[in-house]
Amino acid sequence: MIAAIGLVIGVIAGLVLQPTVPVALQPYLPIAVVAALDALFGGLRAKLDGLFDDKVFLVSFLSNVVVAAFIVFLGDQLGVGAQLSTAVVVVLGIRIFSNAAAIRRHLFKA
Repeated sequence: MIAAIGLVIGVIAGLVLQPTVPVALQPYLPIAVVAALDALFGGLRAKLDGLFDDKVFLVSFLSNVVVAAFIVFLGDQLGVGAQLSTAVVVVLGIRIFSNAAAIRRHLFKA
């Protein structure tokens, strides 16, 4: 329940304050969001399977975001940032859809 309240407060704060992202960090924001969504769907799947551990979720969430951002940063330094960004989105997208399918099977038994 605390997480849901935090989410609502965060969304409202974002809508009211309308924060801006510095230009230097803008390439990393979509990757961080996709990495966070991957951890979120993985946590939801683990919760439905009865395997959820808050410490594992937190470490997964933070490490996904940091590793994905590092890969994009490395790609920018090598001059292939767009290609590595696409690769990160594809890999995490596959994981998100895989977890979403497992959640759907669990909820709807289909």
